This record gives sequence, structure tokens and C-alpha cells, in this order.
Amino acid sequence: MKRVFSLLEKTWLGTPIQFTWQKTSGNYLAVTGADHIVKIFDRHGQKRSEINLPGNCVAMDWDKDGDILAVVAEKSSCIYLWDANTNKTSQLDSGIRDQMSFLLWSKIGSFLAVGTVKGNLLIYNRQTSRKIPVLGKHTKRITCGCWNTENLLALGGEDKMITVSNQEGDTIRQSPLRSEPSNMQFSMMKTDDRTSAESTISVVVGKKSLFLFNLNDPDNSVDLEFKQGYGNIVCYSWYGDGYIMVGFSRGIFVVISTHIREIGQEIFQAHDHKDSLTSIAVSQTLNKAATCGDNCIKIHDLAELKDMYAIINLDDEIKGLSTLSWTDDGQLLALSTQRGSLHVFLTKLPILGDACSTRIAYLTSLLEVTIANPVEGELPITVSVDVEPNFVAVGLYHLAVGMNNRAWFYVLGENGVKKLKDVEYLGTVASVCLHSDYAAALFEGKIQLHLIESELLDTQEERETRLFPAVDDKCRILCHALTGDFLIYGTDTGVIQYFYIEDWQFVNDYRHPVSVKKIFPDPNGTRLVFIDEKSDGFVYCPVNDATYEIPDFSPTIKGVLWENWPLDKGVFIAYDDDKVYTYVFHKDTIQGSKVILAGGTKVPFSHKPLLLYNGELTCQTQSGKVNNIYLGTHSFLNGLKDVGPSELRPMLTQALMLKRFSDAWEICRILNDHDAWNELARACLHHMEVEFAIRVYRTIGNVGMVMSLEKIKGIEDYNLLAGHLAMFTNDFNLAQDLYLASSCPAAALEMRRDLQHWDSALQLAKRLAPDQIPFISKEYAVQLEFTGDYVNALAHYEKGITGDNKEHDELCLAGVAQMSIRMGDIRRGVNQALKHPSRVLKRDCGAILENMKQFSEAAQLYEKGLYYDKAASVYIRCKNWAKVGELLPHVSSPKIHLQYAKAKEADGRYKEAVVAYENAKQWNSVIRIYLDHLNNPEKAVNIVRETQSLDGAKMVARFFLQLGDYGSAIQFLVMSKCNNEAFTLAQQHNKMEIYADIIGSENTTNEDYQSIALYFEGEKRHFQAGKFFLLCGQYSRALKHFLKCPSSEDNAAIEMAIETVGQAKDELLTSQLIDHLMGESDGMPKDAKYLFRLYMALKQYREAARTAIIIAREEQSAGNYRNAHDVLFSMYAELKSQKIKIPSEMATNLMILHSYILVKIHVKNGDHMKGARLLIRVANNISKFPSHVVPILTSTVIECHRAGLKNSAFSFAAMLMRPEYRNKIDAKYKKKIEAMVRRPDTSETEEATTPCPFCKFLLPECELLCPGCKNNIPYCIATGRHMLKDDWTVCPHCNFPALYSEFKIMLSTESTCPMCSERLNLAQLKKISDCTQYLRTEVEQ
Repeated sequence: MKRVFSLLEKTWLGTPIQFTWQKTSGNYLAVTGADHIVKIFDRHGQKRSEINLPGNCVAMDWDKDGDILAVVAEKSSCIYLWDANTNKTSQLDSGIRDQMSFLLWSKIGSFLAVGTVKGNLLIYNRQTSRKIPVLGKHTKRITCGCWNTENLLALGGEDKMITVSNQEGDTIRQSPLRSEPSNMQFSMMKTDDRTSAESTISVVVGKKSLFLFNLNDPDNSVDLEFKQGYGNIVCYSWYGDGYIMVGFSRGIFVVISTHIREIGQEIFQAHDHKDSLTSIAVSQTLNKAATCGDNCIKIHDLAELKDMYAIINLDDEIKGLSTLSWTDDGQLLALSTQRGSLHVFLTKLPILGDACSTRIAYLTSLLEVTIANPVEGELPITVSVDVEPNFVAVGLYHLAVGMNNRAWFYVLGENGVKKLKDVEYLGTVASVCLHSDYAAALFEGKIQLHLIESELLDTQEERETRLFPAVDDKCRILCHALTGDFLIYGTDTGVIQYFYIEDWQFVNDYRHPVSVKKIFPDPNGTRLVFIDEKSDGFVYCPVNDATYEIPDFSPTIKGVLWENWPLDKGVFIAYDDDKVYTYVFHKDTIQGSKVILAGGTKVPFSHKPLLLYNGELTCQTQSGKVNNIYLGTHSFLNGLKDVGPSELRPMLTQALMLKRFSDAWEICRILNDHDAWNELARACLHHMEVEFAIRVYRTIGNVGMVMSLEKIKGIEDYNLLAGHLAMFTNDFNLAQDLYLASSCPAAALEMRRDLQHWDSALQLAKRLAPDQIPFISKEYAVQLEFTGDYVNALAHYEKGITGDNKEHDELCLAGVAQMSIRMGDIRRGVNQALKHPSRVLKRDCGAILENMKQFSEAAQLYEKGLYYDKAASVYIRCKNWAKVGELLPHVSSPKIHLQYAKAKEADGRYKEAVVAYENAKQWNSVIRIYLDHLNNPEKAVNIVRETQSLDGAKMVARFFLQLGDYGSAIQFLVMSKCNNEAFTLAQQHNKMEIYADIIGSENTTNEDYQSIALYFEGEKRHFQAGKFFLLCGQYSRALKHFLKCPSSEDNAAIEMAIETVGQAKDELLTSQLIDHLMGESDGMPKDAKYLFRLYMALKQYREAARTAIIIAREEQSAGNYRNAHDVLFSMYAELKSQKIKIPSEMATNLMILHSYILVKIHVKNGDHMKGARLLIRVANNISKFPSHVVPILTSTVIECHRAGLKNSAFSFAAMLMRPEYRNKIDAKYKKKIEAMVRRPDTSETEEATTPCPFCKFLLPECELLCPGCKNNIPYCIATGRHMLKDDWTVCPHCNFPALYSEFKIMLSTESTCPMCSERLNLAQLKKISDCTQYLRTEVEQ
């Protein structure tokens, strides 16, 4: 806020002064003090006139247009009128003898109301000079009043009344008040029904309350009281939509609303001044409010009252401030003070400015222009000018300012600014443009182009100045611009002319349909934005004389600025009062040149853009300063460091719109997102930046695109290149147009074929490659056939026949055949298909014919194509059974066989039918025919057994039932899952055993088992009853029955009892059975083997093992060595699998029995040494073989003798000579043995020694206890010798060890394992290198 001037007249000092601004223009300020003179100053503080008065001024007011100032003074009945246009003062006699106290001009018309101290009124109409005196309007002094827009006059006086009169002075309404009124104003209350009339009178009553009186509703007046602490009401002002701002003496101001719902509420309150507030002024044009008090003025923005717009301190005014007042245009704010001084501040400058290249000039005060070049970093220079300018222009070296028809030129030198000259033009200048040497002024539809410093340049005379347009050109110029080379102007006839200054002639003109209002060339003049009278904007390129409409161009646009940053060609902004729109002119895109809207940026209030440089907009403000704004569309220039991905995406879009690819690259690098890179790549393609696109696609690894772009990057033909790029971006129609406009139109055909756009391809082929038509026609026909357009498909197949390309023609003929059939020309189609070599065609045509119900032709084609299933199926449909019969041997489809079978059955030809049913795998039908018609139940039964068919089983059961064969009937009823019927049948015919047997082998429910068990229970057949109670899980009942069984069934019954107890796991049942086995119940102990089985079933392995040893001992005593061996072996295996240690007695017994069994094998194979060694082991334990002592000892003697073990033979022979054995020796050997004893031979072959696998101690082969480590060594199941570490194998079935080399020899003659008797061959043996795990002892030590 700048102070423009201050008035300090000596005659005023010490007393308060009155002042008033001229209405409307605010060019004059009338001021009066205690010196009886009204002084009139202009807006720069120069005194223009004075009015001398006889006494102090009582009141003064300007009329509504600011033409006449009316003044009334003490001691005078005259009204003084000063005319601003003539600077003359006149006097008007009021005709009233009272002292005048009040004066006010009307808002409409030229009525002047004058009130007196006695309450009389005079209304003077200046237009008609008529005076209407109204006596006694009030009874005391009239102190305040106001006019409204309908020329009603409201007055208030010391008589505490309000009167409302019309312009004739007639009282319309009056209202009493409770105290004296002051500061009366007419306004409009904020109501829901918007009436245009000012119908509310507001008046301060007794300095304490605000009274609102509505003329339309006089009974409901509102009296607003305020808090005592606020002090007295100093002044108030209406503003906005029915709001009132009220100032109080103690420094507070309050805003209230007059809306009926909000009335009486404080909407805003601020304590602006600490001690006192003296005045409030509101400027509706500026939308600002000013308050003064305590040596300062505070200015608030009405839109946001909390925001302080400015503060002006007046420290020299110690007596305090008085009154504030704005001019109507809000430019100047005047303040009077208590000591009689007056200050005027500039609140709003006219926003005048201009730019040339990056230099700007702008008004910084009413008489001061500042020149700056912020881009180049030059310091601002201020230039004081002589007049308050209407226009400012700046060039490279000059400044021009001016008003009306004059312009003053200044030279911008290095040493400061020098005034050059002033120029008078032939009319009022609208605007001036400058460049380096020339100036161009536009006035009254003409332009004068002239040199600025004519004396400096020795130019020809005609080049000094020129007037446009030429005399014979009947147009008015509406706008113009000057660049380094051209004067450009637009006219009301829509012509834009380019005048080339260098050659001093016109070089270009463009005709637009309507007049051109404004033009804005870019810095070089090669592109131009113009706005026409319809407020549409266009970009015009004089180089190719093309215009491009600017999209979304707001009709409120005030002007356009081009980007001055050299790299950002094509960017410009258009601005209106509150927004800036960024546009980009894209010259080279695959769609041609176009203008796009990149975005908008809000502009602060009253900022006028002057210069745009790299996204930074320099704006001029009302206060005479410049302010820089960054465009929203260039946000990516403010740094990308701490920006999140959600903000980076829109930035990327902005950068791409502005064609700033390197910035976009940086954003993509930070985002590192595939979609972002793709967006950048697509934009590069769109703008034909092939190299950059390759770089991007290479970064994201899109090899295909890189290769495609590498191929085309060298193409110089603009259209061909654009065509390729349009195709890459899937804009095929555009690609075609570009290809056809290029030097290689065939590319369009190629593209359409690749895309399968056959219609377009055929059109193009006619023009570009007629020889390709048949091939395209064929491909098109295929597609038409697919979409069902058979008529056109047929036509195109026929067009496709070339006559010289066999493969292609065959495809076309196939198409013709199919399409003919589809079109109903069946004969032609069938003939074509029969002639054609393709099987598939015959099938396809057959299918079409079949759908068309042309069965005989379809079948014929199927048969010809060797599709027998299909042919037979169609023949069946037309009931041609003979043909079907012929084809059946070739047919594989069961469905056809089934249809044929049904037909044959219907004809009564059952044998053929049965064969066909069998081929169709319809077993139920086969069974039915065998039973019902062919009387062959055996066959039916076999089929049921093979196929397990439920329905078939039912049929067979029914058949047997009729025959009376109940057993078979039951069997087949069970097979068909009819268990209840089977049970009933078994009951009726006493065939329950059969039923029970059958059902035992099926998956049967417990209920079925129980019903059988109960049946047998009733029949007293305990074994059967027990068996079925066991099956249905009723263990105690089962056991009861098993134990009741007669002795004939004893063995089986006990076995079943053991199984029952094993499954039941019930101690009670177990003890019952053990008692039975021990003979507790009947005194007859049962065989020990049952006890063994019971323990096994109960998994009580230790008891089982003990029992097994007893059983084995009994078997051994009875001479059943193999049985004893098997009992022990099975027990051994069971304990091993349960990981229970094997009792050593069991292990020893098994080893001795096994040795005995091995003897036979070795003796049979003639290996007497092994036999002898094993027999020695057996003979040493002869007590274990009591029933065969003599035969075993005899064999031992014989084998030892054969093996040369004479000493052993002798010792066993001597044993035989004992009296208890001697008589039992076989007579054959008796003499020999006796001789052996009589003549003993003690020679003995030494037994070979081999190492112990535990400690490597050498011990005899057949010795199983190592003297070295006292370990029991595992023995070989093939030889009985102890095992060797490096010759180890095991039987794969029983896991017993054997010497690998010996076992191999044994298996060459034997085919089973000597231990477990499982079948075994050589290939199954594996030599084991690491036998550690087999050395772990399994036997109790």
C-alpha cells in the first residue's frame, strides 16, 4: 500500500476536516476545514479549484455521476454547486430561511435533498430546476437521511422519528424511535424471496443499537443490541449478500447477517485496534474492507475476513485518525486525521504491463513504470513518467507509455533511462507494440508503423513510417503485434496480414470467416494464436497456411502468452481472471498437427500474466508488484526427490503432454513401473520420436518393438513413417490413410491382409495388386463362412479359383462344394464333394447335409469318405437296415450297434440282435434275449458273472426261480443286491447255508449277518450261528456258540473261537476261552497249538513264544521235525517283526532243527563233509530227537565215515553200542558199525578255520560261539556254518543270513529257501558289503 500524497494545509491544522471523493471516476477530492474554503484536488494531490464559503461547511455531496459537487454552509441559505467539467461554481437559493443541516443527492436521477435545523425539507430537481419545499417534515433538526434506487427518501431527525417520502416530498410512512437516529442507509435485507428493491432502512439509534426497518413489513422491525463492552457504534456499512459490518469505538468490528434465520448472530468479530476505532470503509469493487484507529489502517479481504490484506502504520499522527473513504473504483483510499491532515493511499493500480522477449515493463505507481528482465537476472529500473498512462509498451531497447492520442518514448540505455520524445497520433491510441527499431500504434481501426529513433538510421523516407490499412482497403484493424521481422494485424473482415519489415511488403495473408479480435504471435512469429469475435481460439501457422482450433477454449479468455524457454516450442497459456490454461501445439504427431489442453492453474486474485518462461509465470498484481507462479502442468520441474508414486503418475502424463521426454524418462526411472515406461514409449511413437522410443523399449526389454522400430527409423518419407507408427499404436484406419499418401501405398494392403480386414484388402488390391485378389478372396470367404454369410462366401470362393495353383484351387473348390450345399444347391455340392480328393470335405459336407435332413446324400458322402460310423448312423435314421448291415463290420460305435440290435429284435431276428447287443456292450439286453428268446441260460449266467450286471443278475434269478432252482436264484438275487428277497427265499426253502456262503463273500451289512446268525441260532446250528455273530461283531454270542459246538466240528470251532477273542480284545472272553482250552470246563485239555494261536491272535507274543517252544518240543518228540521247525520259524519271524528279543532256547532249537533239515539237502547233493559236520551238531544234541536216536546216530556214523572223519565216526559208533540202542540198529549197518568199534581208526580231517565277523578271531567253520569275543555268531541257512563278513547275503523273504558263495551253489539245485520255504532264484540274491545291521543281536543273551 503506497502513500500517493498527503495534504497538510496550515489553515486546517488542529481541527477535524471533512472530505468527499468524486463519485464514479474518483478523479477529484473535495476537502474542507475550519477555514471556510472547500478545496478541490486531483488524484495526484494537485489543487484544481476552491469554493469560498461564508461560514464553516455543514455538508457536501457529489451527484451520482460525479459532475456536480453541492455544498451548504453556516450562515447561508444558498446551495453552492461546483461543476467538475467546467471548473465553475454557481449558487442556488434554497428559498428557506432556516439554517441548513443536511444535504444528499439521489442514487437515480438528479434530485438533491436539503434538510434544515427546524425539520423543513427542500427537494431540488437539477434537470428541471424545480424546487419543492416541504415544511414541517420533522419537528426538529434533520440529521441524517438516504435515498434508495426507487427515489424514496428516508430522513431522521432529533425529533426521534423516521420519515419516508417520495421524490415529490409526500410522506409515505413514518416510524418513531426510542432515541436519536444517525447514519441512515437504505439497503436490501437478505431474504428468501429476492426482490430487487432496496426496502430496508438501517439506522443507528442512540449510538448503541442498530435498527432495521422494512418498508414492506413495518410492524416487524428489528432492533439489534450489541455487547456493552464494544462501546458506541462508530459507523457501519452494508456489503455482499445482506451482510453488515459494524465498527465500535473500542476497536472492535463485527459482521452480522440480515438473513431472517441468522439475524442477530455475529458471523465474525475482530479486535482490530487496541484502544479505539474511528471509521470503517468497504470497497465492493475491491472486495476489501478498511478500518482505522490507533495510528493504523487495517485492510481485510471480504472473502476471507480472517486474512489481513495490509496494515498501514501512521506513526506521525499522534492525535489519532478520523475518517476513511475509498474511491468508487477502489484505487485510492483517503484518510483524514484528528489534527486536520489528509493522506491518500494507492490500493489498486491499473494493471498495465508488457513484455518483449524476456524483458517486462509494468506500472508500479500511478506515475512510475518498472522495467525488469528476471530471466537474464538484470536489476529492475524504475522510470518516472509524466502522465498516468493508459497503455505501456516495451521493446528490446525502448519503453513507451501514453494516454489518449499521445505516447512518450524512453531509451533504455546502459547508464539509465532517458526520455526520447513524445509522439502524437491521429486518434486515441488503443495499444502500442515495440520491437528493436520500430513501433506500431493502433488507433481507431488503423495502425501507424514508424521508426522509434528515425534520426539514428539513415533510412529511405518511405521506410520511416507507414499507415495501415491502405486507403482503398475498407477494413478496420482490431489487433496487432510486432515481432523481430513482421508486423502482424487482424481485421474486422477476418484477415490476418503479415507485413515483412525487411522487404517493406506484405508476405502472407489468411482469411478467417469472422473478424479477428486478438492476435498473439510466438517469439519468432512462425506461429500465432488468434481469438475471433465468437471468442474461439485458433493456432495459425503461416508457413503452411494451416489453422488448428484450440480445444476447450473458454470464452472469458483475456490473453495468451507463448513459452519463452527456447526448448519448449509450441507451449502457450491462455488466461482469464482466475485461471491459466496450458496448451501445447503438437506439430509432428502421427495424427498430424493439433493443439491439446494440458491442464489449468488457479491464479490468485487480480494477477495478470506478463511472461512465461520454463513453466514459471510472472504476473503483475494490483499493488504494482510482480509475483511468480509455477504452472500446475509443470509440477515435475520442482524436483522429484520426495514425491510418491501416486503423484508421479500425473506428473508423467503432464511431461508427456508437454513433450518433455527427458523429464518423463527421469520420472519413469524413479517409478520403475512397466506401465509408466509403456506410456512413455507410446507417447514417443505418437510424436514420432523413434530414436527415443527405441531407447525406452530397449530399457523395458520389448525386443519386438525395438526390432520393428530399428527397421523403420531411417525412413525419410513422413507419411510412411507415420503410417508404420500408427499401425504400431493400433490405429489402422489412420495407418492406411498415411500409407496411401506415402511413396509405398502397397504397405496398406499388406497391413489389411495381416489384420484380416478383407473388405478393405480387396478394395486396396483392386488398385494396388490385382494378382492378389484370388488369394484374398479365398481368405475372405473362409471368414464369411465362419460368420454364416454363405452367399458372399460362395461368391468369394468362386472368385478365388485361379486355374494354375492346384493346392489353392482345391481349397476354393471345397469351399464351393460346402457353400453350394448350404445354399440349397445340393446336387452341385454333392458332385463337387464326390469328385474332390479330400476325405475331410466329404465328412464336412455330410455333416451339413445331415443337419439339412438330406440323409441319403449325407450317408453316401460319409461312406465315400470311409466314415462308416457316421454313414451307418445316417442310414439308420432313414431306416436303410440293409446298408447298415453291410457297414456293421467297419463300425466301432456302440450306439449304432445298439440301434441296429433294437431294429433286429423288433423284427424277431434274435441271433443277429444278440450279436449286435454284444458289440454295443448292452449286456442286460444280451442276457434278456438269451433268457427270454434263445433259451440259453448258461450263456446268460456266464455273462452275468463276467459283467457283474445287477439288472442281469435279477433277470437270471427270476429265471431260476421259475425253474425252481432256489440255490441259483438266491445266488443271483444276492449278486443283484436284493439281500432281503434272497434271505426270505432261503428261509422258505431251507437254503440258508447257500445264502450264508454267498453272502459271506460279498460286502454285506451287519444286519444281514445278524439275521442269518439268529436263523442258525434258532436251528441250533452253533458253528454257523457263531460264524455270523462274529461277522456282525457280536463277539460274546459268537464265542458262546463256538464253545457249544459238538466235537466233530471241534477243530474248526476252536480256530473260530480264537479268531473271535483276537478281534474282541475282551479279557473276560479271553479267560473264558483259555479255561476251555485248558480243559477247566469239561476236563479235556485241548491241543497246545490252539493256545499258541490264541496268544498270537491276542498279540501276546512272549506267551506265544513260550507256547511255541512247548509245541515244537512236542512235535520234535513225536518226530515231526519239519512241523517243529515251521512253528519255531514263524514264531521267530513274528517276534522279530514286533521287535521283541527272541528267547535263546527258541533260537538254539531252531538252529539244531534247521541243521537237521539241511543234512538231507547236502547228502542228496553228495556233499558228505557238510552233511557229516551238520550231523555231528545234531548228534551232540541227540536228546532233542528222542524218537529217532538210533537212525540219526547211524546216519552220523555213516556220513562221518564217508567224509573221512574216522575219529568222530568211531565215537558215535561207540555210543550206538550202548545196550539200549544196540538192538535197534538197522541190520544193514550193524556189522559195519561193530567192526568200526572193534578196530578203531582215530584219524580225522582237520576242520577249516574262518574269522569271526565280530572280532576276526579264527575259529572252526561250524563253531557258532566265538572263544575270542564270546559272541553268538549268526549261522548260514545254507550250510549251518558261522557267517563271514565278506561273503554275506540274506534271503529276501525271511531276512535270515547265508554265505553268498554257498547259497548260490545250493540254489543251483534247490528252488526254495531252506529256512522259510519261499520260492527263490539266483537273481534275487544280493551280496551285502556292509553287514553291521545284521550283527546286532536279536536273541536274548
